[in-house]
Amino acid sequence: MPSESLVLIGAGTTALVDELIDAGYTAIRAFDISRAALDRLRTKLGERAQHVEFIRADARTVRFPTQIDLWHDRATFHFLTDPIDQVEYVRSVVAALRPGGHVVLATFASDGPEQCSGLAVARHSPASLELLFGEKFELIESFERDHLTPGGSPQRFLHAVLRSRSV
Repeated sequence: MPSESLVLIGAGTTALVDELIDAGYTAIRAFDISRAALDRLRTKLGERAQHVEFIRADARTVRFPTQIDLWHDRATFHFLTDPIDQVEYVRSVVAALRPGGHVVLATFASDGPEQCSGLAVARHSPASLELLFGEKFELIESFERDHLTPGGSPQRFLHAVLRSRSV
């Protein structure tokens, strides 16, 4: 729903921002740890960048001034290989989402690659996500799908939707 506020974790230069603006969303936060990625996204959007708040921060420690409706992460979470970092990430999600808000997460599946871009990654299953996100979230849906890299290699992803439980 276009009136909802959302954050795109690891936004990079995603085309999703364009699609959200086209759909009428006005409370979009593009979030990335890379200033260069955010600058490229801002440049790519041109005048449309006025509809986006650009945030450079670490997903493990970020805090927002108001709660959001949707936390979208396509391929950032699996780079957190330390369990402590994963717990900190979940704490950020808990602090950011309003009760009843949603997390849309794409991460490497349990049989996915062990590395990405030369970096070690964590792999997940629906059960491991339920353990990490704990009682504060309900796993609504999950499925696995192969993603083809630009080089044509398949990478197995787990896609999940979680809902924040009411307090």
